[in-house]
Amino acid sequence: MGLNDPQWGKNKGDSGPPDLDDVLRNFNKKINDMFGQKKSGGGGDDGPRTQGSKPQSNGSIILILGLLVVVWLGSGFYIVDEGHRGVVLRFGQYVDTSSAGLRWHFPYPVERVEVVNVSQVRTVEIGYRNNVRSKVLREALMLTDDENIIDIQFAVQYILNDPENFLFKNRNPDEAVLQAAETAIRQVIGKSKMDFVLYEGREQVAANATQLMQKILDRYEIGILISRVTMQNAQPPEQVQAAFDDAVKAGQDRERQKNEGQAYANDVIPRAAGNAARLIQESEGYKQRVIVSAEGDASRFEQILTEYSKAPNVTRERLYLDMMQQVLSNTSKIVVDQKNGNNLLYLPLDKLINISGSTSVSPATTSPAVQETTPDSSLRARESFRSREREIR
Repeated sequence: MGLNDPQWGKNKGDSGPPDLDDVLRNFNKKINDMFGQKKSGGGGDDGPRTQGSKPQSNGSIILILGLLVVVWLGSGFYIVDEGHRGVVLRFGQYVDTSSAGLRWHFPYPVERVEVVNVSQVRTVEIGYRNNVRSKVLREALMLTDDENIIDIQFAVQYILNDPENFLFKNRNPDEAVLQAAETAIRQVIGKSKMDFVLYEGREQVAANATQLMQKILDRYEIGILISRVTMQNAQPPEQVQAAFDDAVKAGQDRERQKNEGQAYANDVIPRAAGNAARLIQESEGYKQRVIVSAEGDASRFEQILTEYSKAPNVTRERLYLDMMQQVLSNTSKIVVDQKNGNNLLYLPLDKLINISGSTSVSPATTSPAVQETTPDSSLRARESFRSREREIR
């Protein structure tokens, strides 16, 4: 039997390929059996197709398509976790932003959802990678305001505050943050002194860099919020570290010497001020004493002048006697009148002892108290001299 024989393949004993009509009928029968449908009009598999088989096959196809539509629509449900946002795109265009919970959108290819984590803290490292020892000198070396170079490493932590801008206006967020951070920190350090950056101004440098960095990112609208900037390390370059240590030691020695000098000044200046105040007070006292003494002498002279104008001779004699009494009272000699035959002599031994004691003291070492009592002693000597003269007479 040849291949062109019309009866080829119909015998059961033949092993040729099955007929296409038989395959379609068998598939249709399985679908009908699956949904509880039966053929009308009877007949076996090899029997002719009846008129009721066509509507039954169309209904099964519609049912299958309906199930496929339901499954397709069901695939539009999605869940947004807490701390995430769902950005809905319709044919690639932004439509809506969904919050946490169970949500639905038109399935693919009409709409799709990009879930963005807005609570995750991301970190960008500037000047190093993974470890401060793994330095990136191209990023770490910066110039200060006083034309010194420092080696600085810091980390920037950020979160997302605008998922739409983050997805549509930002290609590489880490690279954008790195460039903005490096620009901001270079500007801040370029306006600061080296000692300020290395020692007392670290917190202020980080705060200023955070503000400037956020302004740059907001200007580009990339939906990123800087949460913290941490300065990991700041030091001079390794090539000049030894010289810088020597300079630091010299500065510390200078501060120590300044403190010692200030302490010495705080000790000496108050004592000198006290001595100066004491000398001023003593000089003021001496001034007042001299003025009072001068005024007393002037007043006494005016009184003597008044008496002299009234009785010149008596006053002249009195002045002479007072002068002689004052001069002779300071000597150890005794004048005795030999003309009068009085055998009784009066020797003022107490006065002689006082005079000899006063002459032994030098004028330079005489205290003011002694100088003040000298007129009194002369007055007493004058009175004793007058009483002695009266006794002699």
